[in-house]
Amino acid sequence: MPSTLVGSKRNITGPSNLLATDGEKLQSIDPDNRAESLSKRLRPEKPAVKVLPCRYEEANPRDLVVLISSMLMELIRFNDQIPLRDGRLTRFHSRSPPRISVHDYLQRLTTHATLSPPILLSMVYYIDRLCALYPAFTVSSLTVHRFLISSATVASKGLSDSFWTNKTYARVGGISIAELALLELEFLWRVEWRIVPQPEVLEDYYQRLVERCDEYVIQPGKDIDAQPTEKDETAATSSIMRNGGSTSATDATATTTASTK
Repeated sequence: MPSTLVGSKRNITGPSNLLATDGEKLQSIDPDNRAESLSKRLRPEKPAVKVLPCRYEEANPRDLVVLISSMLMELIRFNDQIPLRDGRLTRFHSRSPPRISVHDYLQRLTTHATLSPPILLSMVYYIDRLCALYPAFTVSSLTVHRFLISSATVASKGLSDSFWTNKTYARVGGISIAELALLELEFLWRVEWRIVPQPEVLEDYYQRLVERCDEYVIQPGKDIDAQPTEKDETAATSSIMRNGGSTSATDATATTTASTK
């Protein structure tokens, strides 16, 4: 925002600007007009709104990182206020919150593990599924980083034809290969090996993420025709994004043997 003080003063070159001579009159300054002018300059500018594509597959992963990390931080601020009870520790808990921020960590995973939009949105879907099937788990400052590396690894193997080895995911995530293997197995067991959400589910998560953020809007366009599905396979609304509802996913088993890009 431009400064309201620097550069707003009138140039005063000498006493002739201060005193009226030879019949000249000083122009009076209306206090009301001056106050109105200052208020306009002090008024904060509205942040620019970025338009995102209708299809989540075409979204820039960096924008999704911003949307997802913002949602995660909202959950963390709420859940960190809940006292941790005995017996509620999970394999995803750290001794203390890692120093790297949620946004920077997720961006690191996205960049170095080449996470695509479907993978990123599936990681959000896993929050709902994991919390529903594993009540001891909550997204907090102690669990979010291990959850992200676990879900990124599982989603990459479940949704991509090619993916990195566990050695690469562990190096990018900052944990050992042995720990990642334990986290991956724990994750798959807790979500009952159902790791591939329907496209309609990902579309719904994408829309809800954008709707909750004032800095983004989805480009207006024709609705995407959804393929007809059975009633029990129809994607419902995310419990994170709105109240009620559930999500469904197709069965899939994540292989533990990874192929190297």
